[in-house]
Amino acid sequence: MNPKPNIVNLPVYKPGKPIEEVKRELGLSEVIKLASNENPYGSAPSVRAAIIAELDNLSLYPDGSATELTSKLASQLGVTNDNIIFGCGSDEIIALITRAFFLPGDETIMADQTFSVYKSNADIEGAITIEVPLAHGTHDLDAMLARITDRTKIIWICNPNNPTGTIVPEEALITFLNAVPSHVMVVLDEAYCEYVTDLSYSDGIKLLEHYPNLVVLRTFSKIYGLAALRIGYGVASPQIITLINQVREPFNTTRISQVAALAALDDQEYVQECRRLNSAGIIQLQGEFERLGLEYFPAHGNFIMVDVRKSAIEVFDSLLRKGIIVRAGHRIYPTFIRVTVGSVEQNNAFVTALEQALTEQKVRA
Repeated sequence: MNPKPNIVNLPVYKPGKPIEEVKRELGLSEVIKLASNENPYGSAPSVRAAIIAELDNLSLYPDGSATELTSKLASQLGVTNDNIIFGCGSDEIIALITRAFFLPGDETIMADQTFSVYKSNADIEGAITIEVPLAHGTHDLDAMLARITDRTKIIWICNPNNPTGTIVPEEALITFLNAVPSHVMVVLDEAYCEYVTDLSYSDGIKLLEHYPNLVVLRTFSKIYGLAALRIGYGVASPQIITLINQVREPFNTTRISQVAALAALDDQEYVQECRRLNSAGIIQLQGEFERLGLEYFPAHGNFIMVDVRKSAIEVFDSLLRKGIIVRAGHRIYPTFIRVTVGSVEQNNAFVTALEQALTEQKVRA
């Protein structure tokens, strides 16, 4: 059996190591995972109640169009139902966009260190990826504009960027969108938008009426705390949503995920509290990094990318043995680790382990 030639050497996405796996491999009883940008405070209490109430309906297929959830979300965002599509996480929306729009040989533009799923899905569809170097960890929009050709189909902007955590300010984003040809799609991935407190940050949804080539991605996996339920969404013009829907599998979101998302949307006070706690956690970690003399990128999501000035893989391994899971292996930033902002207690445990890991590295050197 012969597969597509372009997938033979395609790297498999590696998520943050599961807590259970680390416990089993290293014989640890306590492990803190700060690797996947999950909400350390979980979901709103009302979500649990909604899930329990829905358990009696497990024998029934979900609403394939997520009608009730779509209506509630559309009302909150100030758009119409026709502007929204739901997916198994925003990851699936990324895959559906590439399935719907890429032909082999099409070009797509993205940063050289950003969410890897953009490139992997482009590779699957035979598109050619143009990677533009970040400027101080931030999207270089002028350089991205300069790489547009007649073959360019989609440009990806992760805002805040994963893994660096930096943002593109609204003014710069609007200038960029004004310069992008109307036939080129711009996908604005705002997975972490609810965490951002910087007043220069743009609300991508409000830009949609001015830019029909814009698609905005968001998710319930991060601040809403529903990562296990895999539900995210895209917002765009009805014409684009229709095309993406034509390649969407039926029943791609579950009854449980839909009722959980409905309950989560109803509790915006919980979202605001998680944002406040995350901001405090960023200040806590930044203060510790400064005390340790470590440089870091400005953090606007629920994670910080910090330069440990050693092999990030070695520091990762040392932290892992101490029961702390972070992320390393960023090819453009080999001495940086990305750490999720945890609770006060989790952050303290991470900093203690990091100091020990850095001391061990010095001794070995």
